[in-house]
Amino acid sequence: MRKYRPKDNVQAKAYYTDRFYVVPTVPTEDVSTDEVFAKQLEALEAKVDVKSAYIQIGQLRVEVNHEDNFKAIEVLKNECGYEMLTEMSAVDYLAQEGKFEIFYQLLNLKERKRMRVVCKIEQGLAIESIVPLYKAANFAEREMFDMFGIKVNNHPFLKRIIMPDDWEGHPLLKTYPLHGDEFAQWYEVDKIFGKEAREIIGEENRDPAKIDRYDTKRFSRVGREVPFGADISEGEPETPIEYSETFFVNYNAGTKQLDKRK
Repeated sequence: MRKYRPKDNVQAKAYYTDRFYVVPTVPTEDVSTDEVFAKQLEALEAKVDVKSAYIQIGQLRVEVNHEDNFKAIEVLKNECGYEMLTEMSAVDYLAQEGKFEIFYQLLNLKERKRMRVVCKIEQGLAIESIVPLYKAANFAEREMFDMFGIKVNNHPFLKRIIMPDDWEGHPLLKTYPLHGDEFAQWYEVDKIFGKEAREIIGEENRDPAKIDRYDTKRFSRVGREVPFGADISEGEPETPIEYSETFFVNYNAGTKQLDKRK
């Protein structure tokens, strides 16, 4: 967990550091230094096995077994006052540890405390849903399933939430290609026209830096709109720009500000 740094003046200095620069680890504190966190940890340890616990950047980070995720969060909500789930998701550590890290960010409004519950799970295993405890976990668990492929047991409606239902793969895995694989490259062509139209239409442009002025119907060319498929080899005709007229202001009459912008 990195310490937050304000980004109000990022253009005045280089944002990126040297490629070999190793960011120092944020210092941690013992839980006994905070009386409130110490009592909450004691209540949690009475119900589940806590693998590690420490304070970092003013919040308590607790790691539990993935089988105890529901029980641990239930204790924190009912006995420790963490009535709000502000965020939950997963991190892909498959290359380093062969596991995902699932985290739950909890907020105690009464005592103004934050806690981060972490559990690690191997690929292919499922985690228990916490929707019965926090309704906010509904969409978050669906997104985790969609982006990472982590299944959630006893979820009320576990299906993709961002990608299409027939999408192959999970885009937030670090093994997923940045530009998508062959399935992603031909998805729209196959979906709309069928695979037999691949040779006719051609593959999708995967270069994000390329801008093709003839790629759309050219509606974005304000003042230079032409019919779709029109020949503009000898230039584009200028189309007068007309603004809507209202009862109070006639934008077509022209103003100093509009003339200045033109």
